[in-house]
Amino acid sequence: MTVSPDAIVHPSAVVEEGATIGAGCRIGPFSLVGPKVWLGEKVELKSHVVVTGVTEIGDETVIFPGAVVGEIPQDLKFQGEETRLIVGKRNRIREGATMNTGTKGGGGVTKVGDDCLFMTGAHVGHDVTVGDRVIMANQAALAGHCQIADDVIIGGLSGIHQWVRIGRGAIIGAVTMVTNDVMPYGLVQAPRGELDGLNLVGLKRKGVARSEITSLRAAYQMLAQGEGAFLDRARRLGEENDSEYVREIVDFLLERTDRSFLTPK
Repeated sequence: MTVSPDAIVHPSAVVEEGATIGAGCRIGPFSLVGPKVWLGEKVELKSHVVVTGVTEIGDETVIFPGAVVGEIPQDLKFQGEETRLIVGKRNRIREGATMNTGTKGGGGVTKVGDDCLFMTGAHVGHDVTVGDRVIMANQAALAGHCQIADDVIIGGLSGIHQWVRIGRGAIIGAVTMVTNDVMPYGLVQAPRGELDGLNLVGLKRKGVARSEITSLRAAYQMLAQGEGAFLDRARRLGEENDSEYVREIVDFLLERTDRSFLTPK
């Protein structure tokens, strides 16, 4: 066990032999840190937090009471193989949130980026990849193997089906079930997840140029109403538009996927 001299560990906390506790960490009452856990600098575990498994927690991440991070996957195919969870820097993991390690069949790693917020009861399943600055609201859940790009917002009580990809800057409304891939900057809402436009509010907040937003609007209309099959429209869009934001949508739609796509209404 390696505990930095300036780390503060409450007397009631359990830090198992083999754990690494970085400089400036604070481990609160009745928290448990497993033997294969690595905590970066200034990580804070508030009371009654469990961090276990082969798990890395990046600098300045704060984990709130009742969260369980690094437990084994909720997958009946899991046979006890050693897999990992990697959580980046400056994340906020709120009360009762859960994050599982990966599975052998899914690559063995669940990975979370930097500067994310996981609100009360949020769940990150096995072999999921989460980008930077992602927000998951209360009780939102990611099933296994999902890929969530940067700057995505997932509303409360929403569920993302296994293997689904959500592109950068998309937003998912509350109480929504998403069963197919969501293109970058898409707006999804309704109980059975419908693509209902672009995340214009998010684009404007990011300071995206008006000309780029106009290009995105035109691209969306072409995908919705253009001639031919949906992927044919996407290919044609890539040939006719030089906007980097539109190109990102086209590249996403033309990548290999295990799901279908949500298409414009």
